[in-house]
Amino acid sequence: MNLLIKNISYLDIDQEKIIDNADILVEENKIKKIGRDLDVKADQVFDGKDKLLTPGFVNAHTHLGMSYFRNYADDLALMDWLENEIWPIEAKLNPEDIYWSSKLSIIENIKSGVTTFCDMYYEMDKVGDAAIEAGIRGVLTRGMTDVDGEGEAKLKEFDDLYKNYQNKANGRIRVVPAPHAIYTCSTEFLKEIAKRSLERYDSLIHIHLSETITEVENSKKEYGMTPIEYVNSLGLLDSQIIAAHCVHITDEEIELVKDKKFFPVYNPSSNLKLASGFTPVDKLLKNNITMAMGTDGDSSNNNQDFVEEMHIGGIVNKAVTMNEKAVPAIEILKMATVNGARALGFENLGLIKEGYLADLTIFDLDSNSFTPRNNLISALVYSANSSDVEAVICDGDFIMKNREIVKLDEEKVRQVVNERWEDIKSR
Repeated sequence: MNLLIKNISYLDIDQEKIIDNADILVEENKIKKIGRDLDVKADQVFDGKDKLLTPGFVNAHTHLGMSYFRNYADDLALMDWLENEIWPIEAKLNPEDIYWSSKLSIIENIKSGVTTFCDMYYEMDKVGDAAIEAGIRGVLTRGMTDVDGEGEAKLKEFDDLYKNYQNKANGRIRVVPAPHAIYTCSTEFLKEIAKRSLERYDSLIHIHLSETITEVENSKKEYGMTPIEYVNSLGLLDSQIIAAHCVHITDEEIELVKDKKFFPVYNPSSNLKLASGFTPVDKLLKNNITMAMGTDGDSSNNNQDFVEEMHIGGIVNKAVTMNEKAVPAIEILKMATVNGARALGFENLGLIKEGYLADLTIFDLDSNSFTPRNNLISALVYSANSSDVEAVICDGDFIMKNREIVKLDEEKVRQVVNERWEDIKSR
């Protein structure tokens, strides 16, 4: 099976520019050839006139199963929000609840151009099933804690998840351990995960780090170190780290991680809404630290609209630093594509380049957002909307076409989520 995309403009991340009037041949799940007027026979031909092709976006930190909690517990501090509102209602969820809520979040991700997600939640086999059905690429990271005394059970659950889902669906599904945070995991539990990561799990870990001032202050009081210094002392930073948030990363920590495989994931909407603070994105980039981007979950965002996330991330740093040149649009697009792919351990993803996986997003340029067509790189970050995303290709296959989700019944998913939410509240 092959696909020929004809006469399209595309975003070349490496050259930091838009290439016009290109033909792109996709064979199986990879980009086979890029050129002009390619003379090949194709099973499918897509007319790229008045379209813009980008690498598929990578949502590097989210909680897909939390779509039930959209607009449920707002205007609260992080720990109040977690301990008094979210954790009690989460305790009522069953596997089927999470299966359907994850489908809803996956649909919203696809409709905003996302082709790869990194999800931290539980009942991750159900999240994996939803992702496989939708055709999207996903990194399943079982959020693990042991403050509830169930650490061993969660490690066993993770072992089973890794055995059953790692590299499933033509390699679209990967499995990574995820100690939730230093305040929900004991020292010994974190050490055990660090050890297992190196010995069994491909040396990759997903964790929340330095999200709030309270987390940092408590870490200093309890361990005499900041959160990032603390996890480094336990061996976690010997693995590659998908480090969600890093809002309060210090200059000393930047020096500590700059030569490690440490990838901060910027979550601007969640950090703003929970009043966590402002991740020093400009400083991190100037220190050559590779940053990714994520939406976080629906309860703290309150959506999975990745185009909106890029827009907010692209403008807030200019105000915070009082520097209009801080974090230019192209840097946001790198965070949203190739940087996110590298953070999640994918080396052949996130670029429109021969030999790379064919995960692609197609924007309709015949829209108000792109009129007039001045600077399309700027337009993607500063004026585009998710409604401008016309089609999405993952692993060489359309998962959205003409704004219609191909592999899932969107209307049914919404209906079931509404019905299950009413049931959850009554349990």
